[in-house]
Amino acid sequence: MAEHRRGANLPSLGGFNRTVVLDAVRRSPEGLSRVELAARTGLSPQTVSNVTRFLIDAGMIVESGTVVSGRGKPRTILRLEARSRFAIGVHVDPAVVTYVLLDLAGAVVAESTTSTPSAEDPDQVVRTMAAAVDGLVRRSGVAPDTVLGVGIASPGPIDAAAGVVLDPPFLPRWRDVALRDALGDATGYPVLLEKDVTAAAVGEMFLARESAARDFAFVYFGTGFGVGLVVDHEPVRGAGANAGDAGHIMVDQGFLAGTPDSAGGRGEVGATVTPDRLVRIAVERGVDLGGAGVGAGAGSAGAGAGAGSAGEAGAGVAVDLAAVDRAWDAIGAAIAAGDPVATTFAAEVGTVMGRAVVVIVNLLDVDRVVFGGPFWSRIATAALPAAAAAITGSPILVPKHPVTVVESRRGTDVAAVGAACLVLDAALSPRASTMLIAH
Repeated sequence: MAEHRRGANLPSLGGFNRTVVLDAVRRSPEGLSRVELAARTGLSPQTVSNVTRFLIDAGMIVESGTVVSGRGKPRTILRLEARSRFAIGVHVDPAVVTYVLLDLAGAVVAESTTSTPSAEDPDQVVRTMAAAVDGLVRRSGVAPDTVLGVGIASPGPIDAAAGVVLDPPFLPRWRDVALRDALGDATGYPVLLEKDVTAAAVGEMFLARESAARDFAFVYFGTGFGVGLVVDHEPVRGAGANAGDAGHIMVDQGFLAGTPDSAGGRGEVGATVTPDRLVRIAVERGVDLGGAGVGAGAGSAGAGAGAGSAGEAGAGVAVDLAAVDRAWDAIGAAIAAGDPVATTFAAEVGTVMGRAVVVIVNLLDVDRVVFGGPFWSRIATAALPAAAAAITGSPILVPKHPVTVVESRRGTDVAAVGAACLVLDAALSPRASTMLIAH
């Protein structure tokens, strides 16, 4: 583990202009000439020339061939040097901690997992995570000094200003864990802490390139149900950085109501769609779980569940998360095999989530909804069409513009990828506030 900080690994690039140019190149896979950069960014040719010289010297962009366009001399194309810098993302899930190493283009270079340590000994949490971070960098073969920093995506609630994980319901022994600073001291890297659903939304926004939506909702279905929000290209964090707690939205539960227990009895979407409860419903309906080891006694989140974050679903009732995860794999396999019971069941889950998301669409007037998360990806083929129909066909839908409903392409590791993108976004994306920094 690092004994000292490796310098300012999460620097400002030196001002707004540099981030504007780098962001424009990053979002253009085919590259841009200096003339195109000036036109796209609104910067003067001389400024573009100065900035590109700095970024080339820093190794972050490269000259890559020339093109002839009309009269005049050929134009040199500038492209992102994706492997010049890297970022680490860590997703703390109640069952497993996922680590990813991303390059500047957002491609996953390396990944690993560890079991989620108990926070009865906070020092052990930090030792486990720091060893995993250092091991990931070492095995990847990248130079430690090219790593910009570490992003952590954690279930809420968190204290983002203090860098503390407060008391996530599905991490019952995690109370006031000062994870950000402790992990930074242990690894030598700058560390950012974010709520998991917000991290997922930042990742979706950062990796979208030219297709980045201005306003969208990211519906995250992991151990619980939450919504990450982006408005006018900015993530909505809220006063305490805990925005996205959507589990208490009341919803018509359809055929998921009242079975197999009273969970979700008040009609809250978070309590209705906790994965452990849904597994027991699937068992009752006869979905073959292939000996996954989950039945009626798997544990329940209870009717009072909040489920506003990927880790929020419980009221302190023990749940065998590993068994639930295995059962969810079996449900996904049954859907893939064309099992009509499993397919219908997943469609009902998608419908219930879609009904809840209509409230968010109406409230913020977004025109794009992205579904993702480790539990979502395994039922998506059946759940996504149903969710889309529930949103776009809702009798209470207010916006008159089209609403696009899609699945995230980031896979099951979307929160870890999003956590790494927090670092890339902080270091590379232009922010008007950086104009106050001397260039």
